[in-house]
Amino acid sequence: MPTAHAATEASEASGPSIARFGLGTAAVGRPGYITLGRDLDLPAERTVDALRARTHALLDAAFAAGVRYFDTARSYGRAEEFLGAWLAARPQAAAEVTVGSKWGYTYTADWRASGVPVHEVKEHSTAVFDRQVRESLALLGRRPDVYLVHSVTPDSPALTDPALHARLAALAAEGVRVGLSTSGPEQAAAVRAALAVTVDGRPLFGAVQSTWNLLEPSAGPALAEAHAAGLLVVVKEGMANGRLADRNATGPDTAALRELAARTGASCDALALAAVAAQPWADVVLSGAATTGQLASNLGAAGLALDAAASAGLAPLAEPADRYWSTRSALPWA
Repeated sequence: MPTAHAATEASEASGPSIARFGLGTAAVGRPGYITLGRDLDLPAERTVDALRARTHALLDAAFAAGVRYFDTARSYGRAEEFLGAWLAARPQAAAEVTVGSKWGYTYTADWRASGVPVHEVKEHSTAVFDRQVRESLALLGRRPDVYLVHSVTPDSPALTDPALHARLAALAAEGVRVGLSTSGPEQAAAVRAALAVTVDGRPLFGAVQSTWNLLEPSAGPALAEAHAAGLLVVVKEGMANGRLADRNATGPDTAALRELAARTGASCDALALAAVAAQPWADVVLSGAATTGQLASNLGAAGLALDAAASAGLAPLAEPADRYWSTRSALPWA
């Protein structure tokens, strides 16, 4: 009988399971987003029909590959609508998947990719929750399994508003896992503040979705605490909005990633996502692919093990959190 240590070594040798990966719809639910090189990935005419077809093709490919977590949001243009239509047309698949969505941002770009002063407006109020939860239910055709407050920062009323907490607790009582997503250089503080929120003496939040990647790993310790507390931990932006894709990882800041890719024959994106999946607290690692080819390459992270030496070799890619988020905020919507 193998020892526990031997079993751990075997698990590490086989790499992460495909079940650890999910598909996000931010890049295909609306014509404009901040992923680098998006103009190369989407059709020149980004009509509703064209992006609906693209979304459905990605969902089909992901499901066929074994992905069972699909992520969307109210602010992702028509992504909830696209996902809801896919679920309705495939009832057997719908019964197997976990659907996560988010509320708190209102999409304001009116299906335009550029020339828009503001693409989405954030408001974590009870009025927005009441409106958007109804919209999510109608568009998805079902309750989401996971419903997150979108992009919580430490100053968000989502962490302090008792009326909002009561609404979220009522939704949780209906079987929805309520939680929050985080963004910005103070993600760790937001996660830790969320862990302290209770309603009637019970923890309110049961899930967190945060950015963690080779360039921005600062939330890692807080996410480990969330995982230990029983929260579902979903990792977004593992590719740093395309900065870690092969075509964009060309500068000195990503040299270690390119060198590892050259030695192993793996793509930069697969290695970047494998690095996320190597974190023991990461329950679901999202791909934000915009093409089925990108999705296949991303999912190459499944079964791709990173040993301790490889992980240590990639650690120097980490940037100061303030610099990372400043760079991200400057990315163009296109």
